[in-house]
Amino acid sequence: MTAAIPNLDLGRSYDLRYEDADVHCEGLGRLADFFGRNMVAHRHARVYQVHLLWQGEVRLKLDESYYHARAPLFFLTPPSVTHAFVLSDDAQGLVLSVRQNVLWSLFNEDPAGVLSRRLNQPSCIELKAAGGSDNEGEAHRLFDYCRLLRTECAGEEIGRNLGLMALTRLAFITMARLADSFSQSPNRALRQVDVRVFQEFNQLIEDHYREHWPLRQYAERLRVTETRLNDICRRVADIPSLRLVHDRVLQEARRLLLFSSAPVSEIAYSLGFVDVSYFSRFFRRHAHAAPSEWREQAQVRSP
Repeated sequence: MTAAIPNLDLGRSYDLRYEDADVHCEGLGRLADFFGRNMVAHRHARVYQVHLLWQGEVRLKLDESYYHARAPLFFLTPPSVTHAFVLSDDAQGLVLSVRQNVLWSLFNEDPAGVLSRRLNQPSCIELKAAGGSDNEGEAHRLFDYCRLLRTECAGEEIGRNLGLMALTRLAFITMARLADSFSQSPNRALRQVDVRVFQEFNQLIEDHYREHWPLRQYAERLRVTETRLNDICRRVADIPSLRLVHDRVLQEARRLLLFSSAPVSEIAYSLGFVDVSYFSRFFRRHAHAAPSEWREQAQVRSP
């Protein structure tokens, strides 16, 4: 029996500000600190989501298509479309989430239905591939609109909601124009069996990362060899299998350091480390700072 694709409700799982917000725009880095850079298959009910990257790259499964795209780029995920992705370590950008009723009002004002057709299709657009000055101008405007959206979301100025609605409309009209100008070409044909093993591996990591399973145990559960598992991870996400496991532990450690006041020793034990000094060495090796130092630096960076 195939497991249902989970619906990721950002308001419930990440930030209460998303629960009542029709539009929310946030830095990619903060979301990556919480969810990690390897996002397993999920969907967003009744929400359009856009990832804009001005630096880095993404390996993306968007519905039934696969992309390996480099910034500057955006990818659009309409409501309930399944997607999974791996971001490069240097990826920087913004994530825009908009409730579907906001865009439906825009679609209703477009009797030809062009906007609805374009924006209800998942898309991944490398903006550097734009041909002509018109497209380059549209790409610059898209990033400008989204930066302004982030500023409006963070503020409480007069007319904030009107500003959000106006900028959202401009951003999505611009995305529709860019999508119309580009021929999208999913650029790698991956074997379905490899994708399935990769997704099952990620689910096993999610279920058992606190138990510190060796790779051999994961491979046995998946009925593949360790070498085969590593090859699949490199083919699908360009990441070694062991790094995926370590990244999940590191992601949770960062999340607890940033979003809780628990002492480092308590965090270490909650992640399955029996020795706090070993946890500190693990964290320093992967995050290039001691846990307490990283927490202090992260809190300074956070708004």
